[in-house]
Amino acid sequence: MSGNITRVFDLLKHNLENFPKDEFVSGKINGKWSKYSTAQFCKEVDWLSCALTTKGVAKGSRVAVMSANRPEWNICDYAIMQLGAYQIPLYPTLAEHDIKFIIENAEITIVFVGDENLFQKLTAVNKILTSPIQIYTFNKVEGASHWQELIEMGKNVQVDLDQYKNAVAAEDILTIIYTSGTTGTPKGVVLTHHNLVNNFIKSSVLLPPGLEKALSFLPLSHIFERMISYLYAYGNVSVYYAESMDTIVADIQEVKPNAFSTVPRLLEKVYDKIMEKGKDLKGIKRGIFFWSLALAEKYDHNSSWWYNFKLWIARKLVFKKWQEALGGNIVVIVSGGAALNPRLNRIFWAAAMPIFEGYGLTETSPVITVNHFASTMFGTVGAVIEGVEIKIAEDGEILARGHNIMKGYYKRDDLTAECIDQDGWFHTGDIGQIVEGKFLKITDRKKEIFKTAGGKYIAPQMLENKYKESPLIEQVMVLGENMKFPAALIVPTFPALKAWCEYKGVKYTSNEEMCQNEEVIEKYNQIIITLGSEFGKWEQVKRFALLPKEFSIDGGELTPKLSLKRKNILEKNKDIIDKIYKDAESHKG
Repeated sequence: MSGNITRVFDLLKHNLENFPKDEFVSGKINGKWSKYSTAQFCKEVDWLSCALTTKGVAKGSRVAVMSANRPEWNICDYAIMQLGAYQIPLYPTLAEHDIKFIIENAEITIVFVGDENLFQKLTAVNKILTSPIQIYTFNKVEGASHWQELIEMGKNVQVDLDQYKNAVAAEDILTIIYTSGTTGTPKGVVLTHHNLVNNFIKSSVLLPPGLEKALSFLPLSHIFERMISYLYAYGNVSVYYAESMDTIVADIQEVKPNAFSTVPRLLEKVYDKIMEKGKDLKGIKRGIFFWSLALAEKYDHNSSWWYNFKLWIARKLVFKKWQEALGGNIVVIVSGGAALNPRLNRIFWAAAMPIFEGYGLTETSPVITVNHFASTMFGTVGAVIEGVEIKIAEDGEILARGHNIMKGYYKRDDLTAECIDQDGWFHTGDIGQIVEGKFLKITDRKKEIFKTAGGKYIAPQMLENKYKESPLIEQVMVLGENMKFPAALIVPTFPALKAWCEYKGVKYTSNEEMCQNEEVIEKYNQIIITLGSEFGKWEQVKRFALLPKEFSIDGGELTPKLSLKRKNILEKNKDIIDKIYKDAESHKG
């Protein structure tokens, strides 16, 4: 089946011939579903390709897409790639100076944008470009060229698309993805058709039987969801795009998907909501809820018949409702982008909603390792996919080699040489170990591990994941490089904090004031002490500050992948951090 697929756009023919359907890709815009059959989708892709040739797009051209997830994103993606042009995704949240840098660096000629806000953003950038770009919008925007104009044009243009397709080889460039990273100018990761085709075929172990529908909400501009979208097309799974992050719960109820991919933060939020409902229960219902939860925390893949019997009861009485909250038809959830708390993972597996946790980077197309039904171990990110190998360097860094490694950073041979050595090993920048001979366990980011003044190494992510187990902690960053002890910046989960204040009879005024309230601070102190108790004395957070405002992408504290931009957070909160350590000094004696 996979023999005929050597370039990503071969997926279209694969779908038309093997499993054409009425709902191939669907998206929800302004509360309404826009559904494309396989045949209609492929027609629009071809029409758009034809129109793009009249705009000078050919092999090696660069065309960008800047939009939230919607079927048009995919149509543009395939239409660009089957001409041999490079599709360059732009995060909708990018700052104007980054957009300008990427357009000029990649020599982009055309950009498709989703809505009016993005059109205005691009128009402002266009005014300061040396070579202005053509902009087309997906939504109808006054004064803007609409993408449907190209579709209509394409219907009347006679172009031999096969000639274009045949000129595209597996080793040719498919895309340049600019990673904002946590520091500096964006770097363009160059990925080929060969990279992505191998990645989705070898990752197809993720697709158990019984998958028909998937909900998608992680950004397609990131390699994780983009590869997953190709994987769904490869595995005969219909894709439904949620309208937005805010509508996921309603959209899940409507679509009732068998699968979705996510980042741990969203699973943590789902779990917190379930816990809130559990705490509101009374009497025997409350008892059964917490009995089931305690049982779930002990879940293991090789449990005894007695455990499985009790689990069967718990699933009937409690976990069935959890499943219904996620549509009732979940077969698998794929998690990536950050470390998933193993306790949470066990609970979801026990609730018959298995999570397959994987690991990879943009530079690795992205999957390196993944857990799946045939091979899984809690607390790890799974074993390598076929055709990929890993090893641990002397300093603990994870190195990877195989069909998934990028061609390099665009126009940056110096950076490419820094991370891909002469033997072809890609240096991931992550620290890890191999467990039981094949499962990879990530312990931290190499760049994020820091040393205290006492010479002790601290891996902040391990601590942060532990602290986030508290429903009262929304976000946390552990710091303390060259300091006497680790400290933390904590963003409370304000709705949960409000409920706690009400329960304790503490008058809730504003977020700012509650972050200074002595009773609140003492509560967080208890949380930090309790949850940190399993770590070494030198690792435990000794002091912290509560912040009244969430870290965000727009605020510059998070990457589009929701990772902490530690350097920015340290700079923004310098005065608060200085005060933490000064106060500690003055309290010594």
